[in-house]
Amino acid sequence: MFESLLPNPLHPAVVHFPIVLALLVPLFAIGALVMIRRQARPVRAWGLATALFVALSISAWVAVETGEDTSERVESVVAEAPLEAHEEAAENFLRLSVLVTVIAVAGLAAGRVGQGARLAATLGALVLLVAGWRVGHSGGALVYQHGAASAYATGSAGCRDCPPPPETH
Repeated sequence: MFESLLPNPLHPAVVHFPIVLALLVPLFAIGALVMIRRQARPVRAWGLATALFVALSISAWVAVETGEDTSERVESVVAEAPLEAHEEAAENFLRLSVLVTVIAVAGLAAGRVGQGARLAATLGALVLLVAGWRVGHSGGALVYQHGAASAYATGSAGCRDCPPPPETH
């Protein structure tokens, strides 16, 4: 029942969440550091940033999983090298986001441990921004340069095994 409510393929719809969060997380982490410096309680100020780090990791995982679901079909129209480069960049981004999220959670601790973890996570957020750009750029290249979307275009000459379009009433 709910499957008809989800876009098919799902991957292009969900990849925008980690992209947006990769842009927002550094801003919120820096903002939390500023607030803490202005005497805000670290747990309160860092809590929102930590929640965004968690959301980033979850959304990256969903993007990787949905990308794996589409890879076989896209392989029929895209060369192996650019597809593998995108998959590798996405998996690296996911691993890095989980690592930085663990560090961000440690930032909820008091004292020097928490302070060091908050600084490290903020730097990690900037690294994630670059890593996220690489994933997004390679994904965009798959669609706009290598024709990955044609794997789902009905009636497309580039799509050899595409099913007919669903009938609408």
